[in-house]
Amino acid sequence: MCSTFFFGTLVISAAVTSGFDLNNFDQLNAAKKSPDKKIVIKNLLVPAGKTLDLTGLQSNTVIEFTGRVTFGYQEWEGTLIELKGKNITVLGKPGHLLDGEGQRWWDGKGGNGGKKKPKFIRVSLVDSTVTGLHIKNSPRHCFMIKSSENLRVQNTTIDIKDGAKHGGHNTDGFGVSSSRNVTISNSEVYNQDDCFATTSGSDTIFENAKCVGGHGISIGSMGSGNVVERVVIRNCRVLANTNGIRIKTRKEETGAVRNVTFENIEIKDISKYGIIIQGNYYNSGPRGDPTPFPIENLVIKNVRGHVARSGTNIFVWVAPGSAINWFWNTKITGGLKEQQCKGVPNDQTSRCGKK
Repeated sequence: MCSTFFFGTLVISAAVTSGFDLNNFDQLNAAKKSPDKKIVIKNLLVPAGKTLDLTGLQSNTVIEFTGRVTFGYQEWEGTLIELKGKNITVLGKPGHLLDGEGQRWWDGKGGNGGKKKPKFIRVSLVDSTVTGLHIKNSPRHCFMIKSSENLRVQNTTIDIKDGAKHGGHNTDGFGVSSSRNVTISNSEVYNQDDCFATTSGSDTIFENAKCVGGHGISIGSMGSGNVVERVVIRNCRVLANTNGIRIKTRKEETGAVRNVTFENIEIKDISKYGIIIQGNYYNSGPRGDPTPFPIENLVIKNVRGHVARSGTNIFVWVAPGSAINWFWNTKITGGLKEQQCKGVPNDQTSRCGKK
């Protein structure tokens, strides 16, 4: 397509790149080598058991999703979409949909048995942006960020509402690991597991999010020597989740949580815990007394809202000496189930485990 500009009697034609239209999976390799470095993915069907492999991209590539992208059905444990590169721009155009049709795999077991289920999208991006993606019905874990640096993900919708009635499980929203300087902003997540979780890395921001139906916003589960540090979670709403915010470390494992801030978090209709910090986490439930695991310079500021009567407002159970330099300012009400907190710093003033 050309645009024509008139300056007196001089006519200048400027070429405008439309990009490589990828609507046939067999053209994927050609699209990645396109000299104009723009891939427009339109109404694409990815064959069963295959990955939309957007790795090995040329630097400064632009990827646009338009129309509906779907995936053939097969029981497998791969990833439906992979993105990897430097200086990459990913755009979801108005009206597009990345549709995992996860109901074909859901059986209430997630990654704990039953059908083998693929994860949805994994990104390893440097100096890049991802904007405006609309994702529906991931078979299990949805948006995994790994080995990324200087990445901004914004205006994302993860819609797995259907999983609540049709066996969705382990449908985690965002997961960040082994990354630095990642910001996730202005997202909506409807799912059946963590809205956001980070298990390793530094300088992470999760902000301006709406989380509905899942397990809350999490640090961890932590172990295997991993460290999470300099994380800010702010200006979020956590609605109808099992937990509001939580930190979970695994017994007899090593690692550290340092310089984490939860600020301006509204919770509402939480069924189990408004805030929970536990040092003996297992998927199947806590086992025995926690072992030491440092959680240092933790700020929980203006975390407020409501827990169901059958739940607990605040619960902490960590090994003595694990909690170092905590600052809390919370107002959480509603939960009538009292549990005795253990390992809380002596200067902690929150009504831990109280009504």
